[in-house]
Amino acid sequence: MRGLLCPRPRELQIVERPEPAAAPKSAVLRLRRAGVCGTDLHIFEGTQPYFAYPRVIGHELSGEIDEVGEGSTFKLGQQVAVIPYLACGVCVACRRGKPNCCQKLNVLGVHSDGGMADYLCVPDDNLIDAEGVSLDAAAMAEFLAIGAHAVRRGSVEAGQRVLVVGAGPIGVACAIFARARGAEVTALDTREDRLRFSSDAIGVDHVVVADAGARESLGALTQGDFYDVVFDCTGSPAAMNAGFAYVAHGGAYVLVSIVLGDITFVDPEFHKRETTLLGSRNATRADFDTVFAMLRAGKIPTDRLGTHRAPLNEAPAAFPHWLAPSSGVIKALIEI
Repeated sequence: MRGLLCPRPRELQIVERPEPAAAPKSAVLRLRRAGVCGTDLHIFEGTQPYFAYPRVIGHELSGEIDEVGEGSTFKLGQQVAVIPYLACGVCVACRRGKPNCCQKLNVLGVHSDGGMADYLCVPDDNLIDAEGVSLDAAAMAEFLAIGAHAVRRGSVEAGQRVLVVGAGPIGVACAIFARARGAEVTALDTREDRLRFSSDAIGVDHVVVADAGARESLGALTQGDFYDVVFDCTGSPAAMNAGFAYVAHGGAYVLVSIVLGDITFVDPEFHKRETTLLGSRNATRADFDTVFAMLRAGKIPTDRLGTHRAPLNEAPAAFPHWLAPSSGVIKALIEI
């Protein structure tokens, strides 16, 4: 079978690998779609934490059951999406119902070979029924679930003011689920094209360009109160540090993006606001269930989110293009 291997930064190859066999309580998927995530692009660039080369990448996945192992509850031909976080099930996080931050977490396409390939064997516990949803939409479930999880972490409520910093795919996902809870959502980004997309396709209430006057603009929009919940989805240490100043007194700051390095804040300001600081990592099955309920209800514009695509064999040539801001990528999909 084919696999998209990243042997080192800035290099991708289509390689031949043996087809996997079905393990007990697992199924072999015939992959059909793989979303290209910021993680995949960071792997390609060489800036992704928790990663060791070489690796077959890909963790935003949908496909059909091709073979089932003993004890599997899935059926041949069934359409599924993948929850790519393989948890140990016994550590303190898993015991507390938080497998998304398992101490020994194995993320497909990051810690072990992923699904930009023809076939992949996945445990039943990491499969979710995707019948009634398009293959494109099912492949988007993972990044959408990250947004749903972050919004749940931030305990967003109706009527709150929410600021999403970084209007890439994860930021868009946060905006979608914050709006679904009835929040008033503002998007902040350096790129005007992504702000236009957030307004036109997602329907955020306000957009602000992240320039020297951004803080003044955000203050004016909120009568100087700033935001009940702020989500950072930038992957920029400077933006993450700046975001503390956008949190209202008594508000919460949710760090969704991850960077190599330290994040700092001014302690007197942090205490004056009694800021709640939260990390948000990955997602749980409950978040995937939330996503699929909204997908099946037609409440997520996946046709607008999927802006670019390429077949698997053309992916090595497409990645450098998708990295360029001029490409206008929101979500690229690889067809397998």
